[in-house]
Amino acid sequence: MFLAVAGKGGTGKTTFVALTVKHLLAAGKRPILAVDADPNANLAQALGMEPPPSIASIMQAVAEDREQIPPGMSKDQFVAYRLHQSLEEGKDVDLLVMGGPEGPGCYCYVNHLLRTQLKKMAANYPYVVMDNEAGLEHLSRRTTQNVDFFFIISDATVKGIRSAARISELARSLKLQVGQEYLVINRVRPGDLDVLLPEVEKTGLTLAGTVPADPLVAEYDLYCRPLLELPDEAPAVQAVKEILKRTGIL
Repeated sequence: MFLAVAGKGGTGKTTFVALTVKHLLAAGKRPILAVDADPNANLAQALGMEPPPSIASIMQAVAEDREQIPPGMSKDQFVAYRLHQSLEEGKDVDLLVMGGPEGPGCYCYVNHLLRTQLKKMAANYPYVVMDNEAGLEHLSRRTTQNVDFFFIISDATVKGIRSAARISELARSLKLQVGQEYLVINRVRPGDLDVLLPEVEKTGLTLAGTVPADPLVAEYDLYCRPLLELPDEAPAVQAVKEILKRTGIL
């Protein structure tokens, strides 16, 4: 099962990804491959893991021939070797960090190698959860497989809902293979939904649910505590669980 999450910066998509991982683990759905495909990478902190070297830095070094390939090893074997080196392994969750945009060189060949090796790697995991930037760079480059569930995260603003609609349009224009697509509105306060629902209806997006503004999430972020450690009774944790149940993931 491949779950992709996207949204503009600051909407709380990394929080949604981390809490999704928390619930998958609690339901015994493991092992999980978590992929941080946002250049502003902070999924490692949310999961309580050490951030590994980014794949972008490895690919750039390979593309520019700054990495010395050992004698007797082909370039695709070397990419596979370096890709596995960049995997931060946990007990039930492994983490890959994609990194920032490519440099000025030609990356066609290394991107082909990356796609091939990522497919092989992802095949070892029954669950893959990917945190994307709004531009969907890594999805558009087909560095991932087809998406079973695509969650677009918005904050509780009209501007955020309209941004979510543009992300949905971008996914369609890129002809991404998406099974089910949903909108999730984060940091909702009492009364917000009454204002936002007419805007949601204009987008045509299916609203999977809302996540309330949760002071515990803000507190954990403030002190860099892993969101996986949030108590089960926390409002945000409960809300994400309901969304995953409603969409058939749990």
